[in-house]
Amino acid sequence: MKFKTFTLDTFQEDAIKAIENNYSVVVSAPTGSGKTLIADYIIEKHNNDNKRIIYTAPIKALSNQKFRDFSKEYGENKIGLMTGDIVINPHAKVLIMTTEIYRNMVVSKDKEIEDIAYVIFDEIHYINDIERGYVWEESIIYSPKSVRFLCLSATIPNAPEFSSWIQAIKKHSVKTIISTKRNVPLEHQFFDNELGITTLEKIKSAKEIPSYHQVIRGRKHREKNREKPSPPNHLELIKELGKEKLPALFFSFSRKDCQLKAKELAKENIFQKNPKLLSFMNKKLDNAPNEINKLKSTTTLKEIISQGIAFHHAGLLPIIKEVVEELFAQGKINVLYTTETFAVGINMPAKTVCFNSLRKFDGYNFRYLNTKEYFQIAGRAGRRGIDDIGYVVSMIYRPTFNYNEIKRITYKDVEPIKSQFRLSINTVLNLINLHTPKDIEYILRLSFFSYQKFGENYSKVPTKLLLSRYNSIVRKLDKFGYLEEGKLTDKGIFSSQVFADEITLGEIFATGFADNLDEYQILLILASLVYEPRANHQFKGNFKNEQLQNLKMMIYNDAYLSKEKKFENLNIMTVLIHPIYHGENFFDVIKSTNLLEGDVIRIYAQIVDRIGQIKKAGTNFKLLNKIDNCKGIIDKALEGIYLV
Repeated sequence: MKFKTFTLDTFQEDAIKAIENNYSVVVSAPTGSGKTLIADYIIEKHNNDNKRIIYTAPIKALSNQKFRDFSKEYGENKIGLMTGDIVINPHAKVLIMTTEIYRNMVVSKDKEIEDIAYVIFDEIHYINDIERGYVWEESIIYSPKSVRFLCLSATIPNAPEFSSWIQAIKKHSVKTIISTKRNVPLEHQFFDNELGITTLEKIKSAKEIPSYHQVIRGRKHREKNREKPSPPNHLELIKELGKEKLPALFFSFSRKDCQLKAKELAKENIFQKNPKLLSFMNKKLDNAPNEINKLKSTTTLKEIISQGIAFHHAGLLPIIKEVVEELFAQGKINVLYTTETFAVGINMPAKTVCFNSLRKFDGYNFRYLNTKEYFQIAGRAGRRGIDDIGYVVSMIYRPTFNYNEIKRITYKDVEPIKSQFRLSINTVLNLINLHTPKDIEYILRLSFFSYQKFGENYSKVPTKLLLSRYNSIVRKLDKFGYLEEGKLTDKGIFSSQVFADEITLGEIFATGFADNLDEYQILLILASLVYEPRANHQFKGNFKNEQLQNLKMMIYNDAYLSKEKKFENLNIMTVLIHPIYHGENFFDVIKSTNLLEGDVIRIYAQIVDRIGQIKKAGTNFKLLNKIDNCKGIIDKALEGIYLV
């Protein structure tokens, strides 16, 4: 079977046949095997009818990329984008959005979800994510009965169980399509400081050989002077790969490290310079604000790009990431140092993938990657139709070398997806607002958690287990006046339309509290709520004035808001808000903090997202006017640099 110019693989044909039968489909296939073609088929199939297609992605960068790709393929008039801070053509035939946006729409029964034929969940294995997994689960649970799903993922060992859950709760046929064959097979290798590129077994054998100091006992001065082994060197790894194994994606879990390593490689001068690459970058920046050229990340990239060396991470400005992505897609980059976000969805494979380490900091502690994380990244190795084999090379540091653990990670993806279901305040508000108590109890039984725990008997989950968290949230909502006699109050209705910090935002924007706030104070509040503190963040010269002091006093005198710990960040958030409130721009702000450019943009984007939610939920005309002014202040500060 052919579709467009492609001869389809068996798994693609099987998926299309299931779609023709109006089934939902769960596709588990290796990275780079062509899963997106199935999504393309759905769009083509419904191209001329009155049905709509929703395409969801786990990260905004992937949503933006799909928007650009589909706009070129199907025409800008047919494609829309919703990512919270950006809304383009929201009534389009094909609407691309982050999964959170879709979840919010179905939970609150937004009118935009009418007439949907299929919802495509790209990277559905994100249901495994501890922090965000519930979003995918709720998206499926609350979707209308008529909707069908296309769930795309790299390997899911328990894909049949996941399909059975969807079929059980949605009452329609779900086809499981599993393909284990990679179009370009992978060869997993390891890099040791002494042995170079080698096998895991050879590193194990080398480590087991007793050292000189272990053999000669009783010489304390020898033990004292024993040198700690040097960590593996990425420069030696790149040199050993040779040009025949390039291009290479070099994954590091530190943004700073990506830029540092790229500079170090450039100093080695092992690649011939191509002045056209710098010319391409300069041309891309022609119409951008001139201040972009003065940023450290920009000047660093300009220094190294001619050698086909680059870096890519979420801390960069959108236009800089775009430059790197376009050059990489053109095959002009020899080595790209990047964080794991480059492994999610973006279809830019290389001949070789290198890991700086198989350990990462996950926000709580350092741990080994799980098999799903490893194979998600490793899967970028090997270009279909170009390479016969893809190479994956992991750097190994002997003092922390754990043979059994590393073999387990790199042998096979064995991590099943597990439910991360948890009830949010917003979910409970919408359940109460839109459903009867009997319906609520039934809906709560539909979780993947219930199905994994009780199987086909999911509907018989013990009521006490089922309702404990629900009842706890209901008591809290009752206490603070979001419910009255089992129904939502005005505050409750407002907070059912916001999707984070629901009670805090309700206490501010659904009461008289915000009537006494000006735009500066509103922006400070929202910045404090979205900011995620880190120990290494630095802010210079915060701005203490009467507006700040009055805001602090108002919060201190409020029974609920005075307990919100996020408002402890009000002082440092003045560094991000005070300059733009007084007409300065983004480039003035970043001089006063060590946050990367992309991180500052992310904070502003999240503020705009919250503004959109408040605007949709609010009814106070005077407040909404202030909210519009707040968005205008951010838009002006980001003028020319915040592009899709």
